[in-house]
Amino acid sequence: MDEKTRRAWAYLSRVAEPPNPRLAVLVESVGALEAADRIRRRALDDDKLLRATEARHEMNGAAADLEVLDRAGGRLVTAEDDEWPGLAFVGFGHIDHAKRPQAHAPLVLWVLGPLRMCDIAERAAAIVGTRAATAYGEFAAADLAAGLVERDVAVVSGGAYGIDGAAHRAALASEGDTVAVLACGVDVPYPAGHSALLHRVGRHGLVVTEYAPGIRPTRRQFLARNRLVAALAGATVVVEAGARSGAANTAAWARALGRAVCAVPGPITSASSVGCHTLIRGDATLVTRAEEVVELVGRIGEFAPDVERPTTEVDGLSDEELTVFEALPRRGKRTLDEIAVAAGMAPADVLGPLTMLDVRGLVAREDGCWKLARP
Repeated sequence: MDEKTRRAWAYLSRVAEPPNPRLAVLVESVGALEAADRIRRRALDDDKLLRATEARHEMNGAAADLEVLDRAGGRLVTAEDDEWPGLAFVGFGHIDHAKRPQAHAPLVLWVLGPLRMCDIAERAAAIVGTRAATAYGEFAAADLAAGLVERDVAVVSGGAYGIDGAAHRAALASEGDTVAVLACGVDVPYPAGHSALLHRVGRHGLVVTEYAPGIRPTRRQFLARNRLVAALAGATVVVEAGARSGAANTAAWARALGRAVCAVPGPITSASSVGCHTLIRGDATLVTRAEEVVELVGRIGEFAPDVERPTTEVDGLSDEELTVFEALPRRGKRTLDEIAVAAGMAPADVLGPLTMLDVRGLVAREDGCWKLARP
């Protein structure tokens, strides 16, 4: 992409509040350079787009924005680039835009980091949750994130305090891939306390936003950001969420995009898990292990292993063998006839199971009687 085209894309990124489908249609029909020129000259046939760009059309800070991006080692990514995760954004075209006005793919993405978005979107899971996370929630988020990156699944989140931060830190600590999707410019450390964390994500993973440098977040931008978190992941896992939560909004976007929605159960007394329990009562998948999430975002045939369960000495016994085994006293011994009475079986039917129990080392014969074998 030449510098003139980059400046046109940067201008378009700021001139209207994203996502703006009318601007996207214009760019698709005439190209970025011509679209930017028409907006500057106010040569637009679309009255709604004319009004949407009225306040900012004279603000041409594209060169300065790109300088900020270049100093940070970032790049501007559009649908014309190979890195663009086009398949991840296809789902926006199937959503009822009357009900979800923000259900549109981004026009431009400002990106920091060495990874490629198209590669990340092929195998990723979003881990989201409340900012006011409990120790339990942060542990669960970190455990899931570490387990996912161990299985080559990227962790996508929003860079916020609480669950988001725990997920990013665990992914980085495990030397895995993680993506922070921001609701502000790449140069705006929000939240301020995560400035160092976001810097690390930008160096080793990806920091992604559709907002130009210098733009600070608003509530509307957080809600718009959530759609990108859901779109870049094959499944969204809500670890902790209150009754009203941005994480629940991300889960709703995932559901609308046809992606899997998962939730981690919490204590029934915890207000921080009310949102998770509501999701589970709906159509969300209850998950407690990374392997269960991998089943949803992994390759065909990639299933979670069975949970290891404690074994006992009687596992694998047939019904007859178990009946005979339980007919023997905990202490002492019994004759064959006494065992038959206790088991409610014919004496002739007891000898076979006793022999098999003897082979397994569970019973022993002594003085013509039978008793339980002691370890």
